[in-house]
Amino acid sequence: MKKETNKTTEGQLLDLLKKVLPKATPDAQLAGKIYQAVELELKANARGSAFEKFCAKVELADLEPKSLDDVKTQLIASFGDADLTLKPNRKEKSVAVEVSLSDGTQFSGQIKVNPNGAAETSEEQEIALKFVPFPVCLPGDKELVWLMGKRENMSPDEAGIALTKAEEEFWASKTGQKLIRDRVERSFPEFIARAPAGLLNERGLKRHYKTPEPIKSLRTSKRG
Repeated sequence: MKKETNKTTEGQLLDLLKKVLPKATPDAQLAGKIYQAVELELKANARGSAFEKFCAKVELADLEPKSLDDVKTQLIASFGDADLTLKPNRKEKSVAVEVSLSDGTQFSGQIKVNPNGAAETSEEQEIALKFVPFPVCLPGDKELVWLMGKRENMSPDEAGIALTKAEEEFWASKTGQKLIRDRVERSFPEFIARAPAGLLNERGLKRHYKTPEPIKSLRTSKRG
């Protein structure tokens, strides 16, 4: 039986680049720049694909302020630290959406009014968003556990690497830098409590609770 891999196509490509680039060029600095450029491009493509799927699947019952605010809230949850612009077009029954990320990346799209959108796509969304438990703790305090979720096709090691990268990205973002200037401690608990859901989701992760819970030791009942 052929063993299935847990790595995504993007992850496999990056792993292959790590092996091939040192052989293709003796210039370690050039190899690093090529690797970083490919990684950024893959990330941009993933975000672009996520934006297109968002516009195609988001539920928009009408063009009333409450419905537009709901869409904006979903965009913030998905894309985090971004400048958002929504321009409703009542004649076309649609909303033009523009998203500008802190790294300069921009996306634009259109969301159609579709009152039955949720019913039509709920089954597909349920299939696409399968997460399994991924509890994590800090080395110095293994009694406190953050209950996270990871996509089922990720190994625990891959999820750990993804979580570390997400934390690095968060503290490097405009929001993270502002928090540091405001004397917020650059720590894992602060990251988990403040990181946008979209940032974690891009890495195949999900946060169930923002604060850790102590491990509960159960007492076994004595049998007579």
